[in-house]
Amino acid sequence: MTYYDEVGNYYDKDARDFENRYWKNQALQRIRQAFREEVKRHPFENGLEVGIGPGFDLIHFARIFKESQLFGIDISQEMVNLAADKIPGLNQPNAQVAQGSVEDLKNLFPEQKYDLIYVFFGALNTVEDLLLALKELEKLLAPGGRMVLTFVNKWFLAGMLIELLKLKPRWAFARLRKVWGGYSPTQFLASRCYSSRQIKAYAHQANLNCDKREGYSILYPAWYYHGLHKKMPAALLQILWKIDRKIGKGPLGEFGEYALYDFRKSD
Repeated sequence: MTYYDEVGNYYDKDARDFENRYWKNQALQRIRQAFREEVKRHPFENGLEVGIGPGFDLIHFARIFKESQLFGIDISQEMVNLAADKIPGLNQPNAQVAQGSVEDLKNLFPEQKYDLIYVFFGALNTVEDLLLALKELEKLLAPGGRMVLTFVNKWFLAGMLIELLKLKPRWAFARLRKVWGGYSPTQFLASRCYSSRQIKAYAHQANLNCDKREGYSILYPAWYYHGLHKKMPAALLQILWKIDRKIGKGPLGEFGEYALYDFRKSD
């Protein structure tokens, strides 16, 4: 069994519960919407999503950008099935999906070039070789094209502190290991977390210029800290979110739960 088979099987088992959990998690919805706003800054004719999951964002953008074509892949066949089931509901179907990895793209959608490529919620944390993946994506990017990529951060300081206060040092420093086991306390998903310096270095080698980096959940509780979200007043959560949006664009952005990068193809 290959590494991608293992990742695909992991998400195959979780696909339907994954979708149901999302609609109950307001923090996750809020972060996703912020990611979407970054994509909307870049009008496109052909867009590609890597890691479509159940199709939340692919369908969202297909409805907004009716004259554009959307393409999406996921390593999980069950996730692809869920996304494919939503496409007929579009007034003007302008989305295609397929199962596979970044390395498969040139065969899944032959001769296709993209003005915009986006990845939400760390699908690139589960590629075999990040540098190779970025180079493959850059080859598919049209001249002047953009990539809006998000990653699970390596240096999530608030998370480290919370886990240390809970007397769970293993979880506090899990992302610093060469292989991170993912979010689940019961199922291991071999993945990797990267620092901002590593990501920018790989992007530079892949002929990509970084125009923006923004951190999320620096002070605003990460989406999986359900207890904190329930205990904190809504007004306080809103204040923390606003503070995050201000400091996330600066050096402290490197220490959030997620980081978003806006890359431009070099001339």
